[in-house]
Amino acid sequence: MKITSSYDTTRSCKLAIVSIFTAFLPLMAGSAIAQNGHQGAVSALGRLQPQGGIINVGAPSTPEAISGSMLTDIYVKEGDDVEAGMLLAVTDSASALNARKNQAQAEHQTAMRIAEASQSRADEACVLADVASREAERRTHLLEKKLASEEETELAQGRAEAAAASCTAAHANARVSESEIEVATARLAVAQAELERAYIKSPASGRILDVLVRPGELVGLEGLFELGRVDKMYAVAEVYETDILRVKVGQTATVRSDALPRVLTGKVELIRHKVQKQDVTGTDPAADKDARIIEVEILLDDPEPAQALTHLQVEIIIDA
Repeated sequence: MKITSSYDTTRSCKLAIVSIFTAFLPLMAGSAIAQNGHQGAVSALGRLQPQGGIINVGAPSTPEAISGSMLTDIYVKEGDDVEAGMLLAVTDSASALNARKNQAQAEHQTAMRIAEASQSRADEACVLADVASREAERRTHLLEKKLASEEETELAQGRAEAAAASCTAAHANARVSESEIEVATARLAVAQAELERAYIKSPASGRILDVLVRPGELVGLEGLFELGRVDKMYAVAEVYETDILRVKVGQTATVRSDALPRVLTGKVELIRHKVQKQDVTGTDPAADKDARIIEVEILLDDPEPAQALTHLQVEIIIDA
């Protein structure tokens, strides 16, 4: 009769359990993959944003507003679609700069009139010089025929030389006046450029996402408006650095959120070149809050459902 120890019995049971688990493991894995439907996919949290992110439209500093410009007029509101170059707002420095432009314009017109007068005087002086030159020649011919005295001839020649010098000087003065026109033109251009800085215009076509300053308030470093180029919307996925080798430009992706009317699709357009700390975190309290990620930009096929949801947190699956 063979006696079996309790140790051998326990060991045999453990080996049997391991064998059964090993046999069913491929089936369990296959079932999980089938249910998920994304074999080899990379999942990540992310956010929605317009092309190029949010543009903070500010007010340029001017000598009249060293400590900041005050907003006087605003012509758009949140949600308005704007075109590049469209007037959005006006600051309080506009009135002073407009007066300076008008002054520069008046100085320019004065310089043009002075130049015209100088040119006319130069033309007159040269005509008189021509007359004096012909008179001197006539006196010289008369002197040769003994019909004029030497004194009269020398006097005529002196007047001709003086008239010629006056003609030269008048032309030089006319050229100086023309230079004054160029200076006045430059001053007018500067005044016009400074005035344009008081009128806040849209740097690009897009949509006003937020109005940060109201009339009567100073414009700070945060700017006046938040502008988004929503004609193209992106989902920015924060992919763990350990998964980034599986992500390639051109791969398809799906974007989900309860705030979206449906699942959105898109393609990976850009993989950024910087590793950084994760910004978007889920609701799992055990999640690693200091995870290192690389941002991946996914161009959405249909931007319309996402246009009013900039910075919405979304779940992204990239078909790696």
